[in-house]
Amino acid sequence: MTEFHTLARPDVPDAVGAPRLPRPGGRGRPDGGFRRPRAESLTGAPAALALFLAVRLTGALLVLASARSAGHAHPLALLGRSWDSLWYFGIAAHGYGEIRADHHHGELFVRSDLAFFPLYPGLVRAVTAVLPVGWGAAGLLVSWASAVLAAYGIHLVGRRLYGGAVATVLVLLWAVLPHSVVLSMAYTEPLLTAFAAWALYAVLSGRWVWAGVLAAGAGLARPNGFAVAAAVLAAAGWELRRRARAPRTAHGTGTAHSPGTPDGPAASRAPGGPRPAADSGGSVHRLWTGAALAPLGWCGYVLWVGVRQGDPLGGYFRVQDQWGSRFDLGRGSVEFVRHFMVHATRSVHPLTVVIVVLALLLFALLLADRAPLPLLVYCGVLLLVVLGGSGYFASKPRFLLPAFPLLIPPARALVRTARARPWHAVLVVGALTGLSFAYGAYLVVFARAAL
Repeated sequence: MTEFHTLARPDVPDAVGAPRLPRPGGRGRPDGGFRRPRAESLTGAPAALALFLAVRLTGALLVLASARSAGHAHPLALLGRSWDSLWYFGIAAHGYGEIRADHHHGELFVRSDLAFFPLYPGLVRAVTAVLPVGWGAAGLLVSWASAVLAAYGIHLVGRRLYGGAVATVLVLLWAVLPHSVVLSMAYTEPLLTAFAAWALYAVLSGRWVWAGVLAAGAGLARPNGFAVAAAVLAAAGWELRRRARAPRTAHGTGTAHSPGTPDGPAASRAPGGPRPAADSGGSVHRLWTGAALAPLGWCGYVLWVGVRQGDPLGGYFRVQDQWGSRFDLGRGSVEFVRHFMVHATRSVHPLTVVIVVLALLLFALLLADRAPLPLLVYCGVLLLVVLGGSGYFASKPRFLLPAFPLLIPPARALVRTARARPWHAVLVVGALTGLSFAYGAYLVVFARAAL
């Protein structure tokens, strides 16, 4: 199978005039130097997953301890049965069809459970059919398992592009985000991130059919899951364009090499380099198949809701509008920020604004870093949904949790810092971890704000 090498980040120096670095996946390490054999155990997937589990388990225990100290009779219910989780459990138990009428600030809101996508409640129902557990426990099992799979996929993406050290730090940063407490709750962000990470890894390694299947699964997990399909379709279009322009060898199976990558037979044999296609026609067929599969999950559910509402193309969006969620090119977000600056309300809003602004800055850094096209499209679409959509503003950091590629620039910077000044890196990670634990406990136990 042809490797998707043209969308991988070229080997560019970290500073002007610096020597050209080895390709990711080979012996060299793209952030400088060669990997020491004894350090391999610290940068592999088992170490990254162990760090992730330790951080998230500690964060969850602190939430439970805070809830108990605050007098909550059932602390675990705060993680397993909060806000949107109850809607998902209702779908898992009874199917779709629940409608609630709520009054908020003098307005009547009629809300339907059709706004929630079906994959998560389907998995929760499957767990309860196999294990003797309740809905809350089943939801937590699905979310926790998805979070671990997501961390593994994130590590694979980071390792393929930038080496094991950056991959491990990338997983660690994702675990200590301010809103990473959601990864320990019965929410759908871990499930979407798992599908997204593995789909992006499949694209980067040229496994087009798998990329399409995983993108379709992401589209059934959350409304913003179509960002994964957009990334796969953009990557497929770019690859088809590249192949159309690529010079053919005498046997018609040659591949073109992108600027900045090694050329010739040596590159084909390199672990991280491109490999010649054994069957160009079959490879193109798999590419088209993956591209066709990618949008089926999201489009299928949106059309199903539309048909059920009597408006195939607009029914789903009318359901979302009933929840106050609509795409208005950012007018709602700007109006909220303006109102917040004049009339400060909840204490969660200042950090929400900071997180959204930081996400924009990180995306600019990702662009400057010449990250692979599918990662840029994926994060760009997620940011577009967050910035261009109205709705409950405090939920926007949660919507950005699946945008893990935004953490690549700080992960690479932290690896460089760790090599030059290890204690500085330790202090940074310690501060981020403390903020994550404290703010996560505050959000779940004390703020009482919808996540």
